[in-house]
Amino acid sequence: MHYPAVVKALSLIQAGDIVGAESALVELADAEGDQALVLAMDQMPPKDLLAVIREYDTSKESVLNLLVTPEQFSRAVVIEKQYKDLTHAHLRGMMNSVIFREDNDPVEFLRAIGEREGGCDALADYLADHWGRVESYLRSGTFEPSEDTGGVLSEADLVTTMYNESKVERDEIADHDWMEFTWLLRAECPDILIETMVILRARVRAYDAEHEGEEDDHLHQGGHTAFRETHGEGEGSQKRAVDPDEESAI
Repeated sequence: MHYPAVVKALSLIQAGDIVGAESALVELADAEGDQALVLAMDQMPPKDLLAVIREYDTSKESVLNLLVTPEQFSRAVVIEKQYKDLTHAHLRGMMNSVIFREDNDPVEFLRAIGEREGGCDALADYLADHWGRVESYLRSGTFEPSEDTGGVLSEADLVTTMYNESKVERDEIADHDWMEFTWLLRAECPDILIETMVILRARVRAYDAEHEGEEDDHLHQGGHTAFRETHGEGEGSQKRAVDPDEESAI
């Protein structure tokens, strides 16, 4: 089934009218129901679906964010890096809005993202600013900075500690943000979290090698390197999931 609303929305996206595109899709849901919107999103290229859903977060909810499926969302998330937002602010807002939406199973989304080519790179982008605290959690079982000595677990130790019992319960860190995100990955998707950490560490090594001998005035909390400057792929990073020559609204 081909919806005229999709044609209209795609035309508006190409014209740069993201709000208008979202409104066209909402009108479809109002007229034909939520399931019609879900089917319509299946007809949209991931780059165009992303153009709409990345503009909304928990402070500006969108019907699309409330209805997008794990498969649809994962296809969009892996190409978010094409926007070259070094702060990853849109990525985090979008991820939190969708993954932690009410009456949703966040693990379904985490698995869909992590199991897609390029997905763990997106998860690494999401966690980049908090890598030191994530390392602390994996080593000590808590997110407390006081537990963070600045050391990095070997990959063998990382795998071992991943399966140790957490010292914090989910309801203690249910912030619908990076702590709960990390807790869920460790509890439900340890293999995905391991791959994500391998990517983050590769970025650290690449950054350290590039800036060897320079005084670093931007150390992350807990003694770890800040990641906003470290956005190269590096060893251990997955391949880009998108053809850079693809025509895109991005």
